[in-house]
Amino acid sequence: VQLQASGGGLVQAGGSLTLSCVASTRNTYGLGWFRQAPGKEREFVAALSWSGLGQYYADSVKARFTISRDNDKKKVYLRMNSLKPEDTAVYYCAASRSGGASRDWFNYDYWGQGTQVTVSS
Repeated sequence: VQLQASGGGLVQAGGSLTLSCVASTRNTYGLGWFRQAPGKEREFVAALSWSGLGQYYADSVKARFTISRDNDKKKVYLRMNSLKPEDTAVYYCAASRSGGASRDWFNYDYWGQGTQVTVSS
């Protein structure tokens, strides 16, 4: 499956953005979002299982970000509110054939190309 992320951009601190990721085929995969800032390692942001029962967030984004999915549209979304400059990064969507939600990047089998999010102070 191929993943295509979009929705990134430049936003002021305190603003909101919604990232989207569309899959090339209908699937029963677990989905996740990761991000990587310049000079830093890739880090987990949020994950959602196929069933929707498993949902995890990084502590740094909890209560600000929401992950959701629309299986009919083959999409996963990341709604980001109250953005901070430290949220600036390239955001990647990922899919896991297991169908589960995971905080670990190595549990994901497919990756999108990334979309840049820049938060100005």
